Amino acid sequence: MKVGIIGAGNIGTNAAKLFVAAGHEVVVSNSRGPETLSDLVEEIGGAVRAVTIEEAADFGEVVLEAIPFGSYRELPADHLAGKIVVDASNYYPGRDGEIDLDGITSAELLARHLSGSRVIKAFNTMYYETLASEGRTDAPVEDRLVLFVSGDDEEAKGIVSDLIEEVGFAPVDTGPLKASAKQEPGSPVYNNPMSPQRAREMLADN
Repeated sequence: MKVGIIGAGNIGTNAAKLFVAAGHEVVVSNSRGPETLSDLVEEIGGAVRAVTIEEAADFGEVVLEAIPFGSYRELPADHLAGKIVVDASNYYPGRDGEIDLDGITSAELLARHLSGSRVIKAFNTMYYETLASEGRTDAPVEDRLVLFVSGDDEEAKGIVSDLIEEVGFAPVDTGPLKASAKQEPGSPVYNNPMSPQRAREMLADN
């Protein structure tokens, strides 16, 4: 599968490494331009290239965005139309400034901006070092750590869930995109490594 990465920080970089290791063709991008990513591309190796944000959006069948949430309006909605967009961003008011969420989740606000995209919330709950080192492709899914997934498009959610399994984690569905509040900073499951069974128990209790 062709995967585009927008944002080459800790989450975007480690997700790119995992996707390349799983055999996918990956491009990475950031706000500073592809020339600033040459060292990262060399480090990752394999089927990865550095491109512009717009090129990453055009390239990916799935596009993972991992930028500071305060910059979500900079994502190119026209280039991302029709694409599965994985929202790995988190809203931190101290970093991103006060943003009027209009009573909805940050993922739903992103989906408003990307109205032509199939937005799935995932890859946002796990600390980047855990993401980098704790994937277990050789273990049964029930013995792996969880990455939570929410979204309104069941087909897209299934594709993202398959990607999560391919990189060694266990997808657990929190529900529609409005349920992504269960994945946000401050929630019981956020940055809390756990098994699928424990995840389902915690979701049932909250």
